[in-house]
Amino acid sequence: MKTIHRILPWAFLALFATEILVILLPKRDKEFHVREFGRLPVLLNGRVQPFDSVARNSLLQIRSTASVPLEEKKFYEFWKHPPKLKASEWLLEVMFKPEQADTRPIFLIHHPELLAELGLENKGIEKSGLRYYTYREIEAVESNVMNRASQFSDIKADLQTPLQRQTLKLANAIVTYRRLKNSLRPEHADDFARDLAAFEQSIGPGVAALRAQQAGQPHDAAALDRLMEWARQYDLLSRSALPLIVPPLANSGDGSDAWSNAGASLLDSLRSEAIHPAMRAFATMASAYRHNQPEMFNRSIADYRAWLAEHFPKELKKGRWEFFYNDAQGFLHSTIIYIFAFVLAATGLLSTSLWPGFSEALRRSAFYLIILSFLVHTGALIFRMVLEGRPPVTNLYSSAIFIGWGAVIFGLSLERIYRAGIGNVVAAVAGFVTLLIAHNLALGGDTMQMLQAVLDTNFWLATHVVVVTLGYAATFVAGVLAIAYILLGVFTRLLQRPLTPAGAATLSATAATGSGLNLGKALSKMVYAVICFATLFSFVGTVLGGIWADQSWGRFWGWDPKENGALIIVLWNAIILHARWGGMARDRGIMNMAVFGNVVTAFSWFGVNLLSIGLHSYGFMDGGAFWLYGVFVPSQLFIIALGLIPLQYWRSFRAPTPEGPAPSSQPSTVPG
Repeated sequence: MKTIHRILPWAFLALFATEILVILLPKRDKEFHVREFGRLPVLLNGRVQPFDSVARNSLLQIRSTASVPLEEKKFYEFWKHPPKLKASEWLLEVMFKPEQADTRPIFLIHHPELLAELGLENKGIEKSGLRYYTYREIEAVESNVMNRASQFSDIKADLQTPLQRQTLKLANAIVTYRRLKNSLRPEHADDFARDLAAFEQSIGPGVAALRAQQAGQPHDAAALDRLMEWARQYDLLSRSALPLIVPPLANSGDGSDAWSNAGASLLDSLRSEAIHPAMRAFATMASAYRHNQPEMFNRSIADYRAWLAEHFPKELKKGRWEFFYNDAQGFLHSTIIYIFAFVLAATGLLSTSLWPGFSEALRRSAFYLIILSFLVHTGALIFRMVLEGRPPVTNLYSSAIFIGWGAVIFGLSLERIYRAGIGNVVAAVAGFVTLLIAHNLALGGDTMQMLQAVLDTNFWLATHVVVVTLGYAATFVAGVLAIAYILLGVFTRLLQRPLTPAGAATLSATAATGSGLNLGKALSKMVYAVICFATLFSFVGTVLGGIWADQSWGRFWGWDPKENGALIIVLWNAIILHARWGGMARDRGIMNMAVFGNVVTAFSWFGVNLLSIGLHSYGFMDGGAFWLYGVFVPSQLFIIALGLIPLQYWRSFRAPTPEGPAPSSQPSTVPG
């Protein structure tokens, strides 16, 4: 049995490490080189990105997923893996085979009143309480949706009802989808390469006829009419296309004014009387993909890639690396490992009295897995920083990732010191919860957008933002530790579980008496240490923010909501420390105050953005009010209510039964 306990942690580590290695291995394209297409660079939202990022961000906005299932399965059929259209495949279909893309269930509508108003209650595909619709099903009510959305567009976001927000979101999804269909070629063009050749042939005679007409000379009216018909089509294309897919003929840097969309590039051909090489390549890709000619499709991608390598190597490299970042999905796999580690850690913690050997094996398994997940988390975070060319925190999405990363460091450090299992639980919970928050924030679209002018300074992003965010992370860690203290104290006897001086758990009451340390006392020490760290970093980060504000706006402090939130965090942590130093609150009181610190920090982190006022509302928080004020805050208040239950009702502090284990003799874990 002891051999199994030694092997188990390494077996779990080997299993998940193998999964990560498999994910990182190069993958081959199928008949059509879709992955190579997904790597091609375009410009959108002020930055160069691959087609794959355009596809993923669009799908997340429209469907709230990064892929499109081709078959449905029941929620309990976890063993099934139905085929899916990945983001780049879906985008190819939208742009080159729109009539097929129109049959994919990608439009998410979940508001019952909106479904009733649109007459869609009994249509679409139902999955986990959500309903997905195809464009063919939506098309009949499209004008109705757009009319309703136009009526709601002038209403401030914080004043919109859920029905209005859902209507505006659906309208935005429809517009995005229609623009993608016309991003590379006119939606109804069957053979774009042939059309482009015909357009090129019409340029010379048409331009000559136009010049003759303008000079009042005889001209070829038929040639002019043909050219004007093409011009009308491409003018519509220029006004509807979404990404800028055509780079300049000469690399003029990363400026967005240097790139153009397909329609604008074709209209520019009327002046230059030459088709851009990129448009020739895209036209060939469009016809080849539409008419099932993989060799021609793959060759056109290879030729265009070679042209980019000669003229735009930096942009081509950026597209390839960001595609790898998207494809690896480091944060997703890190989340999965955190969740599994949490299950192991919680099971090990709760089974310590029954199976001490097995419990220790689970604790070490969780610790190793959290380290592995943390390495994946760190790698993805650094990769993202390199892609952005920025410090780790630039918006709410990246702040969630970084706060989770910092919290995992705290959890691992605590576990390394005390080896009680609590550090594992904190690290795993903080890791997967913050990455889950980040995933939901990503549903708003591109998370690497250009920064607002006031934020465009790497020095302050690397100092003020990083320091104050570490203060957030530490405050949340203290809150999670306090929650563990309350839940374990109320429902279990684990707070009296003795620990040795080195931190290794033991069930020996003699060792506990000699060391003077049990789990409750250890948690108290953890919370105190973490709050000290949080107070220091929150204070320093707030002062640095004032210096940045003085440089940006000419004043150190202006009582902006975000500034007030940062100050409240500093003051609340300082109040906790003074309450402890002055003896006004003992362990239980400090724990309740630390839990309320979660509320204070969440308001400064998210609540300010929900106010939609002030100089610091940089985030994207569609629907965040419900989760913050309807779920998170009540849950913390409920935990505090549990913490206020008289000690005689806490299992960890009840008088032991004759058959039960004797509690620790240390009184310091009994809060007043």
